[in-house]
Amino acid sequence: MITEFKMPKMGESISEATIISWLKNVGDFVEAEETILEVATDKVDSEVPAPVSGVITEIRFQKDDVVEVGTVLALIDSDGKTETRNKKQDVSEKNSIKASSVEVQQPKIDIQKLTTNPNAFISPLIISIAQKENLSIEELQAIPGSGAEGRLQKSDVFNYLKNRKYPLQSKPIIDNRQLSTSSYPKPKINFVEGKDRIVEMDRMRKMIADHMVYSKQTSPHVTSYIEVDVTNLVNWRNGNKDKFQEKHNEKLTFTPVFVQAVAKAVADFPMINVSVDEKNIIVHNDINIGMATALPSGNLIVPVVKNANEKDLVALAKDVNNLAEASRNNKLKPEQIQGSTFTISNVGTFGSLMGTPIINQPEVAILALGIIKKRPEVITTEKGDEIAIRSMMYLSLSFDHRVVDGFLGGSFLRKVGDYLEQFDTNTTI
Repeated sequence: MITEFKMPKMGESISEATIISWLKNVGDFVEAEETILEVATDKVDSEVPAPVSGVITEIRFQKDDVVEVGTVLALIDSDGKTETRNKKQDVSEKNSIKASSVEVQQPKIDIQKLTTNPNAFISPLIISIAQKENLSIEELQAIPGSGAEGRLQKSDVFNYLKNRKYPLQSKPIIDNRQLSTSSYPKPKINFVEGKDRIVEMDRMRKMIADHMVYSKQTSPHVTSYIEVDVTNLVNWRNGNKDKFQEKHNEKLTFTPVFVQAVAKAVADFPMINVSVDEKNIIVHNDINIGMATALPSGNLIVPVVKNANEKDLVALAKDVNNLAEASRNNKLKPEQIQGSTFTISNVGTFGSLMGTPIINQPEVAILALGIIKKRPEVITTEKGDEIAIRSMMYLSLSFDHRVVDGFLGGSFLRKVGDYLEQFDTNTTI
C-alpha cells in the first residue's frame, strides 16, 4: 500500500514551507512517527514525522525547495519491510533524484550581467513577494521569467532569492514605489587576510536582517521614554517567588507582570493595537503580546502570549515560562510565533538601562524594558520630601508615526508605567 507523505499544515496563516533537510533517503525503512524531514516556516524550524511505517519509494522535493501545504513530498510503501532494492530500481531512483536536483539547482544569478526589461509585467503576487523580501523593481525586471512570453513566475523569484547576495543593496518596493537612496558609495571593508574571518549569515539571521531593514524603511520610528518606580512590585515578587514555585511549580519572573500591565494598557488604548494596510488601519480585537527572546545561537525570536488580557498572573506565568523554555530548546510550534499585535523587549535582561527597539512589523509599537536598579530618589511622604532607596527602571516605546502620534504614544506609555507603579501588593497567588 502506497501512502502519500504530504507537507502538513504548519499554522493558520502558513501556506508553504521550505525544506531544510531529509533525514532519510529513498529505500530507507521508517517507523511511524519517526522524524524524517525538517522544514522551516518564517523563523521556526519544525520536524515532520512519518505518517506510517514502511519504505520510502520516492522523494519529490529536495533541500531549499519551497513547497505548498498539502503537496505530496514523498511516497511510502507501507507494505515494504526491508530496505532491499534491486539494482534496476536503485539506478532508476538515483537518476530520478539526480534529475530532480538538476531541476531545482539553478545556476547562480549575477544581477550585474542581466539585461533589465523595463516593460516586464509584474503580477500583484510577485509584488507582494518583493515587498516581503525587499526586492527592488530593477531586480525583479532583471530576473529571467520562465512563463509565457518571458513572464515572471513565483518560482523564478524564489530561485533568484536562493542565490541573492546579502546585505541588500537595492531599493525595496513600497506600495509599488521605491524609496530614495543615497548616492554615497558603499564604504570599503578592510579585510586582513589571516586575521579577520568571514562568518556567513545563517537563514534566520538573514530573515532578521531583512525584517529589521524593512521595518525601518516602512515605519517612521519615534521613541518616547519614562522612568518608573517599581519598588512595591519588586518587594512583592521577592516575597512571593518561593511560595509561587511551591504552589504552581513555576518560576515567578517579572515578565508575566510586564505582560499583564501592557495588556491592560492596550485595552485602555486600542489604537495602539493596530496594523497599517496601505491607507487603512486594521484594529485588532485580540491582544496578543509578543516577547522578544534571545536564542542560544544569538538569534532572536518572538513567541506570543495569546489573549493576554483574559489571563490572570498565574496563567501568564505558565505561558511565559513555557514559551521561553520552548524557545531555548528550539521546540516552538509555528502557531506560537504568529498573531502578535504588540511586542515587548526586556533589554534589562542584558544589563541595559534602556533601548530604542525596532517595531515588529506589521505592528505599530514596541516597548523596551530596562534593567531594574536601586538608587536614591526623592519621594514625597507625610513628613515632606525625603531621600529613599528605590527600585527604578526605564521604559521606552518606539511607535509608528504614520498612525501613532505623540499624545497616543505618550499616554499609552504612561499608562503602562502607572500599572507597574501601582501594582497591588495584596495580589494573591
